[in-house]
Amino acid sequence: MNHRISQKKLNRTSEHRLAMRRNLAQSLIQHGEIRTTLAKAKDLQPFAERLITLAKRARRGDLNARRCLDSLMTDRSFIPAEHQEAYDMLSDAKRQQVLKMRSGRRHRTGAAKGKLDFTAESIVHRLIDGVASNFQNRDGGYTRLVKLADRRLGDKTPLAIVQLVGNETSPGSVTRPGKTSRRRRADVRYAFAARVAKQFGRSQPVTSRTQESASQGAEAEPS
Repeated sequence: MNHRISQKKLNRTSEHRLAMRRNLAQSLIQHGEIRTTLAKAKDLQPFAERLITLAKRARRGDLNARRCLDSLMTDRSFIPAEHQEAYDMLSDAKRQQVLKMRSGRRHRTGAAKGKLDFTAESIVHRLIDGVASNFQNRDGGYTRLVKLADRRLGDKTPLAIVQLVGNETSPGSVTRPGKTSRRRRADVRYAFAARVAKQFGRSQPVTSRTQESASQGAEAEPS
């Protein structure tokens, strides 16, 4: 029985499920928006809300909240988007210097150190200084879930987008489906009829239904 158990198992073990949720949350903080299945998105949303609440407390100087973030998020580092191209051109030794500091400091800020032009940034640092600072005057509802019309190839699983409120793109542009082949063929036929009507000096294209009604009216008139 599932009494008082609100969490979904997602057909995974506890370790796999926690690691998957942590990786999804890290990607959400790094990019501001991720696309995943609907079941994973619903499982991720309350976890991301809790992380942002802890980050707001840590920003105000709460040491316990900072330690909770460390235990939940680990210390994943990433390269900012503006330095990604330069990072790809580095050697393996230089990449290790960029990713790991000699001082062993965990919360990397992304600022240049020593002879390096740039360094990696910590997810926890981005969460506290970048994401939580945007929600200081907001008491909740930091994320948005947008269901998509298309489904995943293979098993037709429903897809969704999880976004941080304030940095998201327009939901209308994300969920607007493309034109079907039937709709495209109908548009081509209507455009052709409009060109024919304009060529013969009529304001609207004459359809087959109007032609039939006109012929029936002519037959009904007395000679």
